[in-house]
Parts: sequence; C-alpha cells; structure tokens
Amino acid sequence: MSKTLIRGAKVLGGRALDVLIDGETVAAVGAGLDADGARVVEAGGQILLPGLVDLHTHLREPGREDSETVLTGTRAAASGGYTAVHAMANTFPVADTAGVVEQVWRLGRESGHCDVQPVGAVTVGLEGKQLAELGAMHESAASVRVFSDDGKCVDDAVIMRRALEYVKAFDGVIAQHAQEPRLTEGAQMNEGTVSAELGLGGWPAVAEESIIARDVLLAAHVGSRLHICHLSTAGSVEIVRWAKSKGWNVTAEVTPHHLLLTDELVRSYDPVYKVNPPLRTEADVRALREALADGTIDCVATDHAPHPHEDKDCEWGAAAMGMVGLETALSVVQHTMVETGMLDWAGVADRMSFRPAAIGRLAGQGRPVSAGEPANLTLVDPAYRGTVDSARFASRSRNTPYQGRELPGRVTHTFLRGRATVMDGKLV
Repeated sequence: MSKTLIRGAKVLGGRALDVLIDGETVAAVGAGLDADGARVVEAGGQILLPGLVDLHTHLREPGREDSETVLTGTRAAASGGYTAVHAMANTFPVADTAGVVEQVWRLGRESGHCDVQPVGAVTVGLEGKQLAELGAMHESAASVRVFSDDGKCVDDAVIMRRALEYVKAFDGVIAQHAQEPRLTEGAQMNEGTVSAELGLGGWPAVAEESIIARDVLLAAHVGSRLHICHLSTAGSVEIVRWAKSKGWNVTAEVTPHHLLLTDELVRSYDPVYKVNPPLRTEADVRALREALADGTIDCVATDHAPHPHEDKDCEWGAAAMGMVGLETALSVVQHTMVETGMLDWAGVADRMSFRPAAIGRLAGQGRPVSAGEPANLTLVDPAYRGTVDSARFASRSRNTPYQGRELPGRVTHTFLRGRATVMDGKLV
C-alpha cells in the first residue's frame, strides 16, 4: 500500500495532527485528513518524531560478524526508531579505503532497515601514523563526510592538524575519540573514590579533557570542523562551552549511558558496566544532562558497541569495553531528559535527529515533519512502561546495562522513506 495515514499523533510533542504519507514523501500534515484508501495507523497519545539519526554506531561488519552484522545492526536501529546510522571504522579490515567504506554502504542498502553512512578512518589501520585515503573515501559511492579512529585517539597533534586541514576542502568533519593514551595505560574505570576503594586502575578525566582542549584549538587554527565523540566529564563540557563561545566549529555528543549510569555500578564488578570512556560520577552525569539541555552538547549518540557473550561474561580485567544501545537509547533519553523536564519532545527531535543529521551532512534525514519532506518518521508511545529484556533484542549481542530495568517509552512504528520497518512494535 503506497499511502499511510498516521492519525492523531502529537507531532514533536505538540498538538495532535494527522500525517499522510504518499510513497516516499509526507504528502500532508493537518487535522481531519481524509484517509482516501490509505492504511490507517491510529496514533492517539503517541509522539511523532523525525526518524532518529545516530552519529556513532558499531556494526562490526566486516570482520566481527560474531558480534553484529550490518543486517542485525540496522534491524536493531529500526527497532529503536532510527532511520540512519553512521557505521564506525574500527572493523576488520579497517574502513580506511574507498573499497571498504563502499562495501559497508552497499550492505546497508541491501539490508533496507535504515540508511547506513560509513565513517572513514582518519589514519591507516587506526594506527595514528599516516593519514588514510580521506579524499578517495569522500569521492567514493559512500560519499564519506565523517572520519574517526574511534576506539583509539588520534593523539599525534601533527596528524590531527593535517586531517582537519584535509577534510576542510569538502566540508568533512573529524570525530575525535578523546583519550590521551599515556594517561590511561592500564586504566579500568573512572579515576576517583570508587577506583581507589576497588583497587582498579583509574581513568582520569584529564585524559579526555586535555585532548579536547588541544583539538578545539587546532580546529580553530585550521578553521575546520571538529566533533567530540562520547563526551563524558564536566570538565569536557566546560571546554566545549568555551570553544563554542568563541564561535569555533566544534560539536559534541553524549551517550545515553553517560546520561544515566555512574561509576558506583562498578562496585558489582559486572563487566557489562565496562565501557570506554568509563562511567563517571554523579556530578559528571548532572553536568552532561545540563549541557545537553542547553545545547552545549549537540546530540545523543549511542556508541552501540556489541560484543559476543564470551567477551563480556568473564572477569572484569579481561572483558571487552562497550554496551549495546540502539534499542534503548530513546527510552533512556525520555527517562533522563523528558521526564525530568530538561527537554521536551521537540528538543529530543533536535538532539536525536536534526542536529546529528546536520553534523553528518545527511541529505533527506533529520528533516521537519511537513509536506514535501521525506517520510522518515518514528512513532513513540511515551506512556508505555516495560522491563528491558535483551533476549528480545534484534541486535546479535546482548551486552546491555539495562537488563531487568524498567524504562519508559516504546517505538511502535518506524518509517524509512514511507516504508514501514517497524509496525505495532514489531520489525517488518
């Protein structure tokens, strides 16, 4: 059926309206629209958002298909309300050539559950020594605009400067994993009271903050775009706020888990809470929420990091770092930001769709819910309350920190260019 009428949804949390989808496009938005033979979705009480966009997703393919594939990862994304994700470059082989990014891009097109925009590596093999084929990746069919060595920091200032200079020519952006490697050797968790009591190697906030301080200065010097991945400390917030006050082209993201969880959870020694950057303090969580609310932090990005069971179900020191997040992100944001009054639903649309799409320069994504726009849409039932059960995830991995936790909200429908990928809470 080429037409769908979404009836009575609160568009961006505002007044209830009908939205008519015709083919790939939003045909009309208004009250009392005629169904005219369209399939009708009764959406009374639900929130209609533009399709969510994730700037930071690990799909693991090629090379670690035991953790995730483009197919399973995009199914998880659609389940979470996403219509586009940026696939990070730390695959095997690394996405540091036009050939690899095109492979990921084509796999995304074949999956059909959401758009997949590959992120290219900044350096060859993520080794931080030689710039990767940035221009070739941009000129490829994948048209890469975001580059990151995520999982590793581009710690060499000269390499970082050259990367910023290179991508400026085509309005690209360098997304930095801010972690000074010498300051985090042997680190296992946030450096603080809890790490001292547990005897685990501490991961100091300054390891993140020092790299961000250096890189905002480099970006200002070059006049290029810099994006900070998974910002996690109150000090980092202040540096980004200062850089923005100068008018520098700096953006930043925060993960859902850094908006909710703290290093106190590490007392359980459960490796599900082991993540990079580490869970920080309650004071950091408050600062991150406030910064997301006031726009200092531009967007929420999941850092969806799937791992097979054996890589997480082991002793803390041997466990891999990372958490899955695509299928719970919107619920965590509702819990931490909407239900606390720090963001309204229009703010959620801005931080989880409009701004990440703009940073990634994604055409057709992160667009207003209005006539003539691509029908990339997400319907959310905000009144729903449910317990997280990872056995029901579409992701191939189950390493969620929210297992058994009650969270609000449920994605009931996701539309990718007018085609339903999720209907009544189930993948199509």
